[in-house]
Amino acid sequence: MKRLACGCPPEYPDWDGRDIDLGGTLMQKTNMAMFLHMPIGFEAKLHRQYETIIHQGLHERWPGIVFSQTGMFHGQLLCPLQEESSPLHGLIRLPNPYQVRCKLLHGDVGKTKLAIRTMQSELLDSARMPKELFLAYLTCPACQQKRGGGTRIMILRHWHASTTLEARLKKQGKKKQRQ
Repeated sequence: MKRLACGCPPEYPDWDGRDIDLGGTLMQKTNMAMFLHMPIGFEAKLHRQYETIIHQGLHERWPGIVFSQTGMFHGQLLCPLQEESSPLHGLIRLPNPYQVRCKLLHGDVGKTKLAIRTMQSELLDSARMPKELFLAYLTCPACQQKRGGGTRIMILRHWHASTTLEARLKKQGKKKQRQ
């Protein structure tokens, strides 16, 4: 299976609302310049990363799915690869375990803020400490109308189980039972 002509994934895993362990996954990491969390040359970096992967003879695990992580002045693109070896600079392996909560967002990009807040609340309520946030754009402006309309974004939030949060939640639960 290959990417669509526009670079979007032809299909994607059904991870909506699930916790997935990406531990040990081989990733190709590409650094990217940002300005106030806005990527500079995003499409050019995506294309360059893809060309590098193809040139090295590597294969994407899920063609077209790239996780982007933003920051104030720099960010990164992570492309999951199949289990292979290569001298390619920028190959990393995620720590094991590497739990992520996934949410598939249909519609306008403006809805991401609410979806991220809701996801974070759900994680905290289940004694899981939210960590890094990743976005995977599943449709682009060129193909979104052909594929059901609207933008599709997969939001992934890395988390760790927290004994401190769990103890706090139990304590709050006992207080509520007394009232």
